[in-house]
Amino acid sequence: MRRVVCPGSFDPVTNGHLDIISRASRLYDEVVVAVLINVSKTSLFTVDERVDMMTAVTKEYGNVKVDKFHGLTVDYCKEHDIPVIVRGLRAVSDFDYELQIAQMNHRMSGVETMFMATNPLYAFLSSSLMKEVVKYGGDISGLVPELVHTRLVERMSQG
Repeated sequence: MRRVVCPGSFDPVTNGHLDIISRASRLYDEVVVAVLINVSKTSLFTVDERVDMMTAVTKEYGNVKVDKFHGLTVDYCKEHDIPVIVRGLRAVSDFDYELQIAQMNHRMSGVETMFMATNPLYAFLSSSLMKEVVKYGGDISGLVPELVHTRLVERMSQG
């Protein structure tokens, strides 16, 4: 079985994330979306809320499993026998950063990284940008799944 992990904080998940996940789901037998527990970063949504949202918005794919983890992605890959990490690239700056991580991951564990160019429709999206736009009353309809849009607006209106 060909398996791949798609790691990230997904705080919140955007349509750009879903584009990469859906395309990976057509290339691999199983895609594990690994939601990062980052104790050094303050997230808008708890890890369980992010897992719940990701599970809801990926249920249509059938071969996507959502899990949570902390630590190094390569350790997660080794523990779960996953040989490939998939990462979306929006711009050259993403490549510069991701290449270094991919090379370190390969050196540490032999895990490969597959880079997938983001669909140009979503190349400008980031979770932090979505939060910023909603914070100031902007409309992000069509940029995040409807469920995420609703929860993001509710959370940001709470202060």
